[in-house]
Amino acid sequence: MGRPRTKSAPKMPTTTRGRRTRDGLILAGREVLERDGWSGFSPEAVVQVAGVSYGTFYTYFESKEDLLHNVLRSVAGEMFTSSLVTPDTTDDPYTRLVESNRRFLRAWDQASKVVRIVEQGAATDKELRQMVLEIRELYVGRSTEGIKRLQDAGLANPRLDARLTAIALGSMVEQVGHVLDTLAEAYDEDAVVDHLSRLWASAIGLRGAPDENWADSATGGPAAG
Repeated sequence: MGRPRTKSAPKMPTTTRGRRTRDGLILAGREVLERDGWSGFSPEAVVQVAGVSYGTFYTYFESKEDLLHNVLRSVAGEMFTSSLVTPDTTDDPYTRLVESNRRFLRAWDQASKVVRIVEQGAATDKELRQMVLEIRELYVGRSTEGIKRLQDAGLANPRLDARLTAIALGSMVEQVGHVLDTLAEAYDEDAVVDHLSRLWASAIGLRGAPDENWADSATGGPAAG
């Protein structure tokens, strides 16, 4: 846990140098966490990577738990920003879905180690649990609104509960990313993105998606009736 602090509670730095030092400690904390896990995450290890004194750590953070919370905030912000579809992407719903899945998987690949470690700690840390839930809500809320827009436009199944659908399909994409990272499945990015996007589109009944009329093409045309 590190030696107990004796200085006053830290405050946000007001100088460029102070902000740079604090940001450097957050980056070092992430490096240590990804390299050594929670068991190796300590102020001593972090300051060694950051190249600052032990006392400097407590100038900016209350404890290693305080630093962990800040590492998670940094990773979550980076991940969310990286996963956003760029404004110049076409308005075609399926193309945007493909791009969204691609960007999320890339962002997840960069952040997954920290997120998984933090999720384990969230079982006993109420503040961490709340932060994890807030991060998930960013994605669930964004997907929910996207599904609702498609439903309102008559492009997706209106009978689906938009939020529950967002939770289910978002969990699918996240879990596939986790499996690819940890089990080293031999699929390239394009194949994974294509398959996940087809599953997403089929699940919500997206009009204009590649597999929209798969049954007709399999049987040679619409069933006679």
